[in-house]
Amino acid sequence: MSPARISRLPVTSALAALLAVAALAPPCAVAQTPARLSNAQFAALSARLSESAGYFDTDNLISNEDSYLHAVSQLRRERVEGGTYIGVGPDQNFSYIAATRPNVAFIVDIRRDNLLEHLLFKASFALSRNRADYLALLFGRQQPHDTAGWSAKPVDSLIAWVSSAPRDSVGTARLLTMVRGSSLRISTDDAAYIARILATFAAEGPALKFNSFGRAPAPYYPDYGRLASERDRDGAQSSFLASEQAFRVVKNLEDRNLVIPAVGNLAGVRTIAAIGAWMRDNDEALSAFYTSNVEQYLFRDGGFDAFASNVVALPRAPNAVIIRSCFTCLGVHPAALPGYHAVQLVQRLAQFAEMKDLGQLTSYRSLISTGYVRP
Repeated sequence: MSPARISRLPVTSALAALLAVAALAPPCAVAQTPARLSNAQFAALSARLSESAGYFDTDNLISNEDSYLHAVSQLRRERVEGGTYIGVGPDQNFSYIAATRPNVAFIVDIRRDNLLEHLLFKASFALSRNRADYLALLFGRQQPHDTAGWSAKPVDSLIAWVSSAPRDSVGTARLLTMVRGSSLRISTDDAAYIARILATFAAEGPALKFNSFGRAPAPYYPDYGRLASERDRDGAQSSFLASEQAFRVVKNLEDRNLVIPAVGNLAGVRTIAAIGAWMRDNDEALSAFYTSNVEQYLFRDGGFDAFASNVVALPRAPNAVIIRSCFTCLGVHPAALPGYHAVQLVQRLAQFAEMKDLGQLTSYRSLISTGYVRP
């Protein structure tokens, strides 16, 4: 039936005719994020996204951003949920993942060491029943035999428990075996580095702090215990270890191979573009992009424009955001809170794209002074 013929029919008849035609047409196949990736698919995707590794002068085993959970309150108010999450660095990403519940997460870092640490985290989730198991495995402590009642324990109690729990080499051996058996290609040097990470976690316990090479750690850097117990701007403990529910959001995604680590430069030509292509192929949209303070270094090294172009080219949700950390904002930024040595800023990606189009992304100072949602 021609469109002209349909237009002369009564409204109800025309609608019925259109529905009949639509019913005969083959459905449009729209790809969606798979419910899970196989081990082989996980390894292949990580390899396809990855670039040559670079260097940065920190071990980065944990974050040094004491304010990192302040962003969670803003993510909640902006209703950022679902979609695709992209982040950098170690396990502070898990708290943002727990808060936003994405369909898939990509962890991108210029250091291969970061990818290896995420494989260790992945194995820890796989071997854990709950938060207590996870912390025991990560810190080389004996896992509790009876977990009844552990799910209700506050994170502070879990940190206190693991700090004094007896050392255990059996769990560490299980972790190393699982990581060495990863579907990703693990070299002898990789395995040795992972063993060193575990040794450091075991030796330091929850007192572990961020460390830089060639520079003494700042006395105000938070330790693992404080980061796990920190609070958002609303006063709630909001790390992925604050509740079993939050922990299971991350564990579920990890167990389905949907937290994909990759080696990449945010200003490079491959990784972010390849993630964007994967998102388009799977009908995904970016919900949150956590950059830590990488943008500060990108401005310094001349890579910020390329990074900004990579970001605005990604398919994004209308309320998508960038989460950034600022260490030069103390005492001068309206979003700073007393007692913290970093400031967490959340910016709507639509504003970031507009600032880029208007040529307003000229310096790190201009970015952090205007590119944020007021808390």
